[in-house]
Amino acid sequence: QVQLVESGGGLVQAGGSLRLSCAASGRTFSTYAMGWFRQAPGKEREFVAAISSSGGRLVYAASVKGRFTISRDNAKNTVYLQMNSLKPEDTAVYYCAASDGIVVPTTSKAADYWGQGTQVTVSS
Repeated sequence: QVQLVESGGGLVQAGGSLRLSCAASGRTFSTYAMGWFRQAPGKEREFVAAISSSGGRLVYAASVKGRFTISRDNAKNTVYLQMNSLKPEDTAVYYCAASDGIVVPTTSKAADYWGQGTQVTVSS
């Protein structure tokens, strides 16, 4: 069991950067694989990035590879999403997700827990 709370969303201009944080409750954060997903109005929730429990494996959606970086600090029970070179099409509600399985969550169905989401808006 884990409770997730995202923060760091906001409004930025195209080309700018934001750093999202996901704070997790509990003492077993280091055992969870973590992921970030996003959902734009009228669109399905899509995978953005994921990281294994140890941080040894990172997976990115093709649309964000090279621009976004997922990381985690297990001592702080926090996962981050550094977003650079933001584009208007990155505008969405971003959700933090956790998986209590071995495989990193690269699909919504693979995630066991979700945060409430944080809005990211990129203006053109």
